[in-house]
Amino acid sequence: MTKPVIGFIGLGLMGGNMVENLQTRGFQVNVMDLNKDAVAAVIARGNATEVATGKELAEKSDIVMLCLTTSKVVEMVVYGDNGILSGIKEGSVLVDFGTSIPASTRKIGADLAAKGAGMIDAPLGRTPAHAKDGLLNIMAAGDLETFNKVKPVLAEQGENVFHLGALGAGHTTKLINNFMGMTTVTAMSQAFAVADKAGVDRQQLFDIMSTGPSNSPFMGFCKKYAVDGVSDLGFSIANANKDLGYFLEMVKDLGTVSEIAEGTSANLQAAVDADMGNGNVPEIFDYFLKLNK
Repeated sequence: MTKPVIGFIGLGLMGGNMVENLQTRGFQVNVMDLNKDAVAAVIARGNATEVATGKELAEKSDIVMLCLTTSKVVEMVVYGDNGILSGIKEGSVLVDFGTSIPASTRKIGADLAAKGAGMIDAPLGRTPAHAKDGLLNIMAAGDLETFNKVKPVLAEQGENVFHLGALGAGHTTKLINNFMGMTTVTAMSQAFAVADKAGVDRQQLFDIMSTGPSNSPFMGFCKKYAVDGVSDLGFSIANANKDLGYFLEMVKDLGTVSEIAEGTSANLQAAVDADMGNGNVPEIFDYFLKLNK
């Protein structure tokens, strides 16, 4: 059976490796990105075309994939002049791999449906290295017929492809996941900083905590930075801050509150304001270490 033509916007570390994986597996791709070096690398591998607008990309592709930074950027690419919505074909599908606000996702899905096109929100787990090998975790959501249409392609990109329900459930799950993860890392990083201020050896603190139920991969990341000075959790404070903001917006839309998320968000924002946004999340330890009353 002929493989669908893929249109892909967003050739950062994750998106660029996802496209390379698709090319390795024999898919024809149309690509668009502001980074012309990233585009040139895709074109050099062959079976790829650069397009100038979202409209052109949508017109020439069966499945449109986005791996972008924020909901604002996604909406701009979809709704802007010569955007995806103006060129989307009946029967085609838009897949958003980013971390977006669920309410925005559902709005875009409704507008695509009015033109006979489908949408899947499919945020990602794991790393760019997994993306290159087609071993991502994909948290997909949308109506089952649309999901089944794109599932064979998602299976080429992910080792684990989950279907989580109605459109928006993927982004909801991703935001909950990141709320739990980033709150855990923030709390553990402060624990090491408080121990230091109290004269407790950081290595000893880890030795004690790691023998109990607090032990986890996240504790390992925090220990590596606070004790060993190694920063290898590839997720920035700025990205965590963005995701916690999205989580709080989602919570507000649900008519409830999360004071825990508000606390995490306040600390992440303070670290961003202290010019630490580009650092990996465990590096918030340095912010806590310098924090005075």
